[in-house]
Amino acid sequence: MSAPAVTEGESTAAGLSIKGLKAESVGLVGAVVIGVSCIAPAYTLTAALGPTVAEVGVHLPAIFLVGFIPMLLVALGYRELNNAMPDAGTSFTWATRAFGPWIGWMGGWGLIAATIIVLSNLAAVAVDFFYLMLAQLTGNPELADLTTIVPLNIATTVVFIALACWISYRGMETTKTFQYILVGFQLLVLGWFAVAAFSHVANGTAFDATAISADWFNPFAVGSFTAFAAGVSLSIFIYWGWDVTLTMNEETKNPEKTPGRAGMVTVAVIMVIYMTVALATLAFAGVGSEGLGTGNPDNQASIFAVLAGPVMGPFAILMSLAILSSSAASLQSTFVSPARTLLAMGHYRALPRTFGRVSAVHQSPGYATVAAAIAAAGFYVVTRVVSENALWDTITALGMMICFYYGITALACVWYFRAEAFSGARAFLCTFLAPLVGGVILLVMFCKTAYDSLDPDYGSGSEIGGVGLVFILGMGVILLGVVLMLIMAKVRPEFFAGKVIQTSGATGGDLEVLEADGTVVIK
Repeated sequence: MSAPAVTEGESTAAGLSIKGLKAESVGLVGAVVIGVSCIAPAYTLTAALGPTVAEVGVHLPAIFLVGFIPMLLVALGYRELNNAMPDAGTSFTWATRAFGPWIGWMGGWGLIAATIIVLSNLAAVAVDFFYLMLAQLTGNPELADLTTIVPLNIATTVVFIALACWISYRGMETTKTFQYILVGFQLLVLGWFAVAAFSHVANGTAFDATAISADWFNPFAVGSFTAFAAGVSLSIFIYWGWDVTLTMNEETKNPEKTPGRAGMVTVAVIMVIYMTVALATLAFAGVGSEGLGTGNPDNQASIFAVLAGPVMGPFAILMSLAILSSSAASLQSTFVSPARTLLAMGHYRALPRTFGRVSAVHQSPGYATVAAAIAAAGFYVVTRVVSENALWDTITALGMMICFYYGITALACVWYFRAEAFSGARAFLCTFLAPLVGGVILLVMFCKTAYDSLDPDYGSGSEIGGVGLVFILGMGVILLGVVLMLIMAKVRPEFFAGKVIQTSGATGGDLEVLEADGTVVIK
């Protein structure tokens, strides 16, 4: 059932076609660097370590391992789908081929909505650490408080988004060069932090030296399923972003193989980084709720902002710079996914054709990149002005959207390859068992998180009519996608009638195949 690779000037019998992006501009190393950048380990760890410890205590390593499993299983399915259909639309295109245009559209919407929300949050975090860095460099702590001035905060955030958009607009070559520098720096600082923390433990100068135990790696030792589910939901978020390597598949060398391999390597590299830093942090600070303990609620918003000084001494400013660079790098690389998904949706007429425009100079999805930037900036401005709780609760609800579109895509792999799933051991594992288990886990997590978030105490504690704000925001974003999909079904009926991308196994009917120059050929 595997479709042949799409080459310049050709279209497959399924209606897939190239979109004019710059081919062979990224190799395996470049794709992995961009994947690591999108996950943003320095930023993600400082934001996620504290809340995860609050849920599961010393069993943080176990939760990281459990969260890694569905990501690995889903990555195997993504790799097989990419081998068969290397297309920039990824989740949108693959789910459309497997399940049809309606589910495919919602899969694409889940990816776009999740990344747009994260873009606004990444910019906000970068701004916070930008002013913190200025305060540290000048010795004037009052500069760090400038981020609390809402008009100045919004203006600076919009500037950060605009700069990231400009770099992304210039194409993958510029993106790749920018990422090599920032990713290398943040990994160097995280390694420094881990070595310094372990050195303090060995020298007896740690805050709460805690011996690493095998029990830390036992997920069954977590106190309750609710705590376990909350911890896994957080850990899924910290791995999210590796699939950016797949959205670059039309721009990579050897597009049938390189993106999938890059995704697998990215997940493995991130796992090693997270586990090393998590063990170093727990060994140095423990999980107590006082002082520097990782269980102290006052430390959980940004664990490295609290621990960098005691661990790294006068070099603590490097951690602030690392988190700033991590946020800025991820802000820029995260543009890759929504821009290319929007490009594919415009190209295949699931959205207005303007989204399918490619910059003639940079061979990048110019219109879609700018549209993503405007959406991210607009989302941030509205939520920041309305309520800071709304902004952070939307980030909490993000886990639902991640599980939603990852789960759909994983199950799309199972259904697309159903005819050949039992043809051999490798096919059974990679096209059936792994994506099936991974997809089911993620969809169960989606349902569990949605149910738990009905409770007003979930997230910031905000509510509307007794229903938690996290649930309202999460389901509201998904329902917004349904409304937009119904509108597009009226405006662009040919896609939803299955005339542009053919569902796997479908026979007969007229198929509108898009050539590289935009010509439509009826098959």
